[in-house]
Amino acid sequence: MTKQLSPELFRVIDANLNRLKEGIRVVEDIMRYRDNNKKLSSQLKSLRHKAKIVETKELLFYRDSINDVLRPSTKSELNRSDIVSIIIANFKRAEESSRVLEELFKLHNQEYSENFKYIRYELYNLEKEIVLNEK
Repeated sequence: MTKQLSPELFRVIDANLNRLKEGIRVVEDIMRYRDNNKKLSSQLKSLRHKAKIVETKELLFYRDSINDVLRPSTKSELNRSDIVSIIIANFKRAEESSRVLEELFKLHNQEYSENFKYIRYELYNLEKEIVLNEK
């Protein structure tokens, strides 16, 4: 990194990196196990594997999930009406997280920033393809 990140920013990055990968994984598993769609699940898996940084020890060191002030779920997070709502919610979660990471890394590491921007735009394309073709 070009500049050292503060502990608080490592927490933001850690949370958003986890959220990004978790959101992708939900949709990936639906495409893989429910639909047996090798193409889409492989594309999602590839994006999930691109969602990484080398500073993993720092992320773990500054993680404080126990004291996260918004740790409890909100009612909207607990309410899903069908599989499409699950797919959409997880795409949105992943897209929003990749945007946060893209923005934060503009200050510290342009390569990381561009990577998360790439992931975000790929997610937009996959979301459109998957949701519009959902039964």
